[in-house]
Amino acid sequence: MSNVTAVKRFEAVAKVNDLQNGMMKSFRVENREILVAKVNGKCYAADNKCPHLGGNLSLGKLEGTVVTCPRHGSKFDLSDGRVLRWTTWTGLKIWAARVFRPPRPLRIYPVKVEGDNILVGI
Repeated sequence: MSNVTAVKRFEAVAKVNDLQNGMMKSFRVENREILVAKVNGKCYAADNKCPHLGGNLSLGKLEGTVVTCPRHGSKFDLSDGRVLRWTTWTGLKIWAARVFRPPRPLRIYPVKVEGDNILVGI
């Protein structure tokens, strides 16, 4: 199963100038909470909830295209959704986390810019 959302249509979520480089923000699109980040002039979109334990990624840290969940330190690359680190836990806790909540990539959404609008494919 792919972690890239199949596009039915594109929805405008923000203006290009609403996000500065290195900034991320969550937007509600229908019943989804989507994180949009701008890195070096390019926009990326993903689920705003961490697939580990549901942390709000928009409250996390953005370094390049890597977002770190504020809840347990999970890291994901917004360019493709891949897991870079599942959690900062160690020992028995990390073993249990991998068994009961195995690493899953972050669902990402296609993004395009039309005029001064950022559109996300849903």
